[in-house]
Amino acid sequence: MFIQTEDTPNPETLKFIPGNTILKTGTVDFSSKESALDSPLASKLFEIDGVSRVFLATDFISITKDPQLDWNNLKPSILTVIMEHYSSGLPAI
Repeated sequence: MFIQTEDTPNPETLKFIPGNTILKTGTVDFSSKESALDSPLASKLFEIDGVSRVFLATDFISITKDPQLDWNNLKPSILTVIMEHYSSGLPAI
């Protein structure tokens, strides 16, 4: 699985594009681990230290990080979680 990343206007937010459907319709915004209990994908992403927000759309996942952390340190963990999620066959929500 090849996951593309795309910058956003907010330097603390990156868009991850896995090339798979994430949600069939709409979007869902999770602002905390507690709010993500219905989403196996978002819950796993919040387990990564430094992830502060997860936004799911039909074809991308947007992740916001804590400002003091560097994307180069977070990206490998985020990519691993996304790949493992799709390998598991679990739904995003």
